Amino acid sequence: MKRKFISMLSLSAVLLLGACSNQEKEKASDNSSTDESTEVTSGASANASANFEGLKDEYDVVIIGAGGGGMAAAIEAKEKGLEPVIFEKMPVAGGNTIKASAGMNASETKFQKEAGIVDKNETFFEDTMKGGKETNDEALVHYLVDHSASAIDWLDSMGITLSNITTTGGMSVERTHRPADGSAVGQYLVSGLLRNIEEREIPLYTYSDVKEITMADGKVSGVDVLLNNEEEKEIKADAVVIATGGFGANFDMLTSYNESLGKFVTTNQEGSTGDGIKMAQADGAEVVDMAEIQIHPTVEQDTAMLITEAVRGEGAILVSDQGTRFVNEMETRDNVSAAILELEQPSAYLIFDSGVKERVTAIDFYEEAGLTTSANTVKELADKIKVDASALEATVADWNKSVSDGKDTTFGRETGMKHDLSKPDYYAIKIAPGIHHTMGGLKINTKTEVLDKEGKAIPGMFAAGEVTGGIHGKNRIGGNAVADIIIFGRQAGDQSAAYVKK
Repeated sequence: MKRKFISMLSLSAVLLLGACSNQEKEKASDNSSTDESTEVTSGASANASANFEGLKDEYDVVIIGAGGGGMAAAIEAKEKGLEPVIFEKMPVAGGNTIKASAGMNASETKFQKEAGIVDKNETFFEDTMKGGKETNDEALVHYLVDHSASAIDWLDSMGITLSNITTTGGMSVERTHRPADGSAVGQYLVSGLLRNIEEREIPLYTYSDVKEITMADGKVSGVDVLLNNEEEKEIKADAVVIATGGFGANFDMLTSYNESLGKFVTTNQEGSTGDGIKMAQADGAEVVDMAEIQIHPTVEQDTAMLITEAVRGEGAILVSDQGTRFVNEMETRDNVSAAILELEQPSAYLIFDSGVKERVTAIDFYEEAGLTTSANTVKELADKIKVDASALEATVADWNKSVSDGKDTTFGRETGMKHDLSKPDYYAIKIAPGIHHTMGGLKINTKTEVLDKEGKAIPGMFAAGEVTGGIHGKNRIGGNAVADIIIFGRQAGDQSAAYVKK
């Protein structure tokens, strides 16, 4: 069974993390992928422990998990006058959010309007429902799309500007918002949220593993947390926001729903083990769509690194080991993954040129990591990756004609066709599918209240992000995870504040 992860500690040396109060702070490496001067938020010393000085016995709201959803909830709760605290079991903040690559989907945004992109919330809704095989919770999807533009504005108001727009598989309109330079959204988003956490003096503690959400008189009363893997402490709170992510790194849990998943690598960070789901279930929470587990088509297998969908969105194609296309590259992730797995050799190559590389700066990171093969000509590239040169040359020429004609007669691709592949150098990345997202999780309503088996809200319990289910149905569209964590993270902060104050 393959179980490969990208270490969060090694990522923190490369990707930007911001600073946070009440924690020990280490200066970020000069090799950070951003020019902004910030500090690493780990709360951890060189001896793998955290400083818990200042930790109180009671807060208004406890937020479990320091990914994008948890931090968004904390900021909103603080803005509404609450005293929140964030507990993160891993050595660093960021969760899976820091690994997000494509961007954040949103419709009817000011940045779309500035770019002349015509989009509608209803179109976003229809694309999301289609991607999820019409099994999504419609109320949750409507909330997502209707609050997406305001979420982009909210981020922008905090200095987190997602103004560069591309597209992902399954989207009919360009609505995937990313940083202005076209870089991966994850490290930029996490650093910006952490900066805002620090500015608001919101305590964030790492090495803080919440083991139980405590209840009293039928409502949430706080949490039991293990500090530094040695000291158990009870923290009282009127509300808890569960933002622990999914279970894409828990192979026992994954294979209990689908035994075949044991053969795949996973793109998930090691902390994605389903803790929040299990804790809430112990308190009577209902779950939904637990067997709906997404396989992402473009994962580099030796590192388990996801290759951002923006590479295809900006014009890349997929070819088999025969050097020919075999699928509409901008189909939904499940369909592209299935097409790869049906090949005689169940792997493929992403083929792109310097133009794509210029528009997707995340490729620089892949190049530094040694994942790319490059050549001055298509023939030379074919020789290096050992595919038939004449076949690959013909494939690229046919693709370029399709772009020129504005019509892909072979596979019906309609998006990611603004630019042909004619600018040397040429590049290839070998990929195959890997476990990426668990669509199932805690059942919530549009107020992010966690529901019990009778459909009633559990008083004081809220959840946001991949720990929840219902939003994405049977298949998540690329760019919708970041939308999910920010939009519902904000809502969890708002609603927990309203609950505490009532």
